[in-house]
Amino acid sequence: MSALPIEGWLVAHPPPRRIVLFPSGRVTGYTVDDWLKLPETGERIELIDGSFQVSPVLTGLHALCAAGLRAVLTAVARAEKSDLVVVETVNVTVGEDGLIPDIAVVPRDLVMARTVAFPASEVALVAEVVSPGLGNCRRDYEIKPPKYAAAGIEVFIRVEIEGADIPRVEVLKLGRDGYETISQAKAGKLLTLTDPFHVSFDPAELLEA
Repeated sequence: MSALPIEGWLVAHPPPRRIVLFPSGRVTGYTVDDWLKLPETGERIELIDGSFQVSPVLTGLHALCAAGLRAVLTAVARAEKSDLVVVETVNVTVGEDGLIPDIAVVPRDLVMARTVAFPASEVALVAEVVSPGLGNCRRDYEIKPPKYAAAGIEVFIRVEIEGADIPRVEVLKLGRDGYETISQAKAGKLLTLTDPFHVSFDPAELLEA
């Protein structure tokens, strides 16, 4: 049997056209409007300082912890009958940047209105699960948090999944000079969050999604 397709098959099933994301020779100077016009590729592409940054495919542990955190926050949001909802990997416009946090807490009515990109002014909380690698670590520690803070997002949660006693969770609240750590805990200990919901949980619960 031949491994080649039968005659006419390629005519009826043409290969997909190659998607050109970025104009040739241009690596910076992009705007939020350019970012929002990108075609759907299944990749996580953020706009940071005028350049597009493509994140690696999430590891299973990363995805599990993000889903676990969403489950914890969603449970308390429902219990409090909050008008806020917890969503994963949505577009957030942060000044001149376009970021995609692992978790965001946003108004339900904006979600139901099929909002494509949520303005930072409408975001109550963002969370990032730190992916392995120096570049990812720098992005989640040095680059994105100051941008979230400058845009006025009140609460930032960072989840570490490398090293001992994982997951380790840190809660930061917006202060006069940016984010300040108000609570942190490793697996097996208790972490307390007061805004936008009041909840205490063991970071190990993030592995139970």
